[in-house]
Amino acid sequence: MTPSINISAFRQSFIDHFGGAPRIFRSPGRINLIGEHTDYNDGFVLPAAIDRHVYIAISPRNDGRIRIAAVDFPGIHEGKVTDVEKSALGWPDYALGVLAGFRERGIEPSGFDMLVGSDLPVGAGLSSSAAYSCTVGYALNQVFDARLDRVDMIRIAQQAEHRYAGVMCGIMDPFASMYGQRGHLVRLDCRSLEHHYVPFNAPGLSLLLLNTNVKHSLASSAYNRRREECATGLEWVRSAYPDVASLRDVNESMLDRCVAPRDKVIDDRCRYVVQENARLLALCKDMEAGDLVAAGNRMFQTHDGLSRMYDVSCPELDYLVEAVLDRDGVYGARMMGGGFGGCTINLVSTDIIDDLVSELSASYEADNGRSLSAIAVNIGDGTSEVVS
Repeated sequence: MTPSINISAFRQSFIDHFGGAPRIFRSPGRINLIGEHTDYNDGFVLPAAIDRHVYIAISPRNDGRIRIAAVDFPGIHEGKVTDVEKSALGWPDYALGVLAGFRERGIEPSGFDMLVGSDLPVGAGLSSSAAYSCTVGYALNQVFDARLDRVDMIRIAQQAEHRYAGVMCGIMDPFASMYGQRGHLVRLDCRSLEHHYVPFNAPGLSLLLLNTNVKHSLASSAYNRRREECATGLEWVRSAYPDVASLRDVNESMLDRCVAPRDKVIDDRCRYVVQENARLLALCKDMEAGDLVAAGNRMFQTHDGLSRMYDVSCPELDYLVEAVLDRDGVYGARMMGGGFGGCTINLVSTDIIDDLVSELSASYEADNGRSLSAIAVNIGDGTSEVVS
């Protein structure tokens, strides 16, 4: 498990790099209990912010120059506020993309020094990239008194991922990072951005992430191809139902008529999204009623859909879900994130975690030739300044 960041050491690292006393901001990663690959189809999602973050230490300059360093990556990016082309280093691109978004809105920072740090595992499906972009946006907004609201900053973070990282991500990740609330899931309507907080406070219940340690890349052609496949299916439905705006408006009878006869793969992609939206709304009712068994069963159903219909799982993710399917104390499990690796999210009784992790670690390594990492997370608050 990635150790929690030491704020005093992080502040000192900034001073060592740049001199002067910085302000420090943080934005959390997120889990998503259910509702995967629905956000870019205008559907519903049920994420929550977690108690792991990307941190930004920043100090303004007055000469129009920027310097960006990172605790965990080599090199320093140096440039000008007016120069927001991609960096040869790669990792500064998210910050540069956010800066570009500010400038497009007529906000011209006077320059800054910035240090990036994190206690959020990269590549685990916890949206470290969205947390990074949100932290930068919030930091620039506060330091330069830009007076953008959180939705503006969310849009900028999303655009940075689209244009600077090549990932056509939806709105969920930055929204959860910005709007997370301790002890609550966020039921988000990705079309209207209306959101409702669903309490998550069942005694003795925990969220356990099991990291396959298979690294995935959301910029891969496979992820973006899913968006294209959904768009194709939507156009076929629109040919018969012109008032349909997105897969959010589609039902399975429409797919039966317009998509299934033409292409099974496209039908599977679209049908998964339609079913997932319905599952999510049902699971919210399960949680509000305290029916953890029903909620957990819907998580298992989601994984089955992601694996067989949306085809974004991998053998290691399937192995971990199948291993807990009939385990006492495990209510539900599924792969989480864009897919092709990363974590499973498990809804479990707290008192079984140690035994479960011990048993699964041994069998997973024996059968898959990889180590298993366990990450127990708590639901935390959204983006904020660190005051100390």
